[in-house]
Amino acid sequence: QVQLVESGGGVVQAGGSLRLSCEASGNTDGLFCMAWFRQAPGKERDRVATIHTRRYATYYADSKDDRFTLFLDSAKNTLYLQMNSLNPEDTAMYYCAAAGSVPSCPLSDYKYWGQGTRVTVSS
Repeated sequence: QVQLVESGGGVVQAGGSLRLSCEASGNTDGLFCMAWFRQAPGKERDRVATIHTRRYATYYADSKDDRFTLFLDSAKNTLYLQMNSLNPEDTAMYYCAAAGSVPSCPLSDYKYWGQGTRVTVSS
């Protein structure tokens, strides 16, 4: 089992920045991927960014959007999402998730989820 605890959400004005954290505990050695997802009000949950914990390779849902940066501190078992130049469209509940069955980390493999941290961007 793996437990994920997110933090760092809050209310920020447009143009501001936030850093989300996701601390993992439990059987983290068995993980292949960790990711951030977000769900805006009335919309489906979308993946924002993924890191393969074995290869340290990162993938972003929107490769043209360089406002978000994902990085993993393995010593602390903590995944971070640095978000800059935030706009109201980034308002959502942000979830950390982890996958550990197969190295390819399909969406269906994300079985561990945190409780979410809310991000609100005011205009």
